[in-house]
Amino acid sequence: MDRRSFLKVTGAGALATAAVATGCKSKPETKAEGLSLGEVPLGKMSMRENLHGEKVSLLGYGCMRFPTIDGDSGREQDQPLDQDAINQLVDYAIEHGVNLFDTAPPYCKGRSEEAVGIALSRHKREEYYVSTKLSNFAMSTWSREESMKLYRNSLKKLQVDYLDYYMLHSIGGTSRDADGNEIDSMECLKRRFFDNGMLDFLCEEREKGRIHNLGFSYHGDIQAFDYLLSLQDKGLYHWDHVLIQHNYVDWNHSKLLNERNTNSSYLYNELEKRNIPVFVMEPLLGGQLVNLNDHAAQLLKERDPQASLASWAFRFAGNQPRILTVLSGMTYMEHLQDNIRTYSPHKPLSQEELVLLEEIADVFANFKTIPCTDCKYCMPCPYGIDIPGIFAHYNKCLNEGNVINGEDKTEEKERKEYLRARRAFLVGYDRAVPSIRQADHCIGCGQCLPACPQGIKIPEQLQKISDYVESLKQN
Repeated sequence: MDRRSFLKVTGAGALATAAVATGCKSKPETKAEGLSLGEVPLGKMSMRENLHGEKVSLLGYGCMRFPTIDGDSGREQDQPLDQDAINQLVDYAIEHGVNLFDTAPPYCKGRSEEAVGIALSRHKREEYYVSTKLSNFAMSTWSREESMKLYRNSLKKLQVDYLDYYMLHSIGGTSRDADGNEIDSMECLKRRFFDNGMLDFLCEEREKGRIHNLGFSYHGDIQAFDYLLSLQDKGLYHWDHVLIQHNYVDWNHSKLLNERNTNSSYLYNELEKRNIPVFVMEPLLGGQLVNLNDHAAQLLKERDPQASLASWAFRFAGNQPRILTVLSGMTYMEHLQDNIRTYSPHKPLSQEELVLLEEIADVFANFKTIPCTDCKYCMPCPYGIDIPGIFAHYNKCLNEGNVINGEDKTEEKERKEYLRARRAFLVGYDRAVPSIRQADHCIGCGQCLPACPQGIKIPEQLQKISDYVESLKQN
């Protein structure tokens, strides 16, 4: 099927009747709808070797979100994490071959490292690899003293004497000074890791064995990515691993989603040339690849009726040979079990399957969804706006054909379609996002801008959605 035919069939009009009844309401996180069924294999997890010959599970446990006592995913400050549930997830993961657990100081509102430390400390140290990051984002943490505190605090919270993997967190991002002036990505990189001597210190820690693998996670400006790799080319530093955003949409279409982005095919190929193992984040593009439009989902179901939409994305994410591990934030047991099935063992994609995913990615990228990955770095908003929730609802309705222009709907059929989509969007918006947290409350302060690794012009997008909602209400 060529792209023209594919677009014609999928379009924005491939709608689910259920969407009308539910008003585009997002599926609850507590439900694992559309997942693969069947036995969860034991002892069949696919493994990859790092530079030291150690075997790492292709499925890595991303610890950005954990279950809470109230059943949420650790996104609110006042919700205590459910440590018993976390312990159960970690135990199950290790039993089924998952041996890498990735966290960072900001995850779960600063509670993830401690929760991971409690869960892993119940196991033998040789049973797992732990990964965390130097998350000195704020200018107040750029000094050597404050950055050292972050590093040592990670060791303490994780209850370990050494870190298997440690990363410079989110290189390529920008920041703002006290007067609100933007500090570009290269200046941030220089001040966060070079001027304070932290990179040299971390290299010394690696030599002493307190860090076994040193790398960086990349978001944003490609200049910072290329610069760090050039340091290895010159023999000044070497990287044991690098974490990139990678999925079947970002492979060739990342720039269509956001002009600031870089296709993951470039990132991967640059790392492969240097024999640097690759960590993968966002294999589901913030959950968007399990919310495909109906026809795209049907094409994948026809190809393999037993496979979940998520499993297609994970198979692609692990398809390249230099991928060491694919990180997934698995809040609930159903998610963990589905991903274990996919990688126990990993089944490489055929050329025909790669072509199908590329066709779907091409259509997806041209929908012009907002490239939010639900990382929540923009949160909390000082005015209480649920930025990720608003973007998730807009993207979901766009993919389902429920974002539509109400002008010049003269034909009865067009008018009915508009009224149906209008109702679906507005009803779902009120259900997904409380009115006091909706886009019309944004004042454009811009505090969220430097925090977004995707470079989304958040106030501008919120204003666009607010105007669209108002136009639907007026019509």
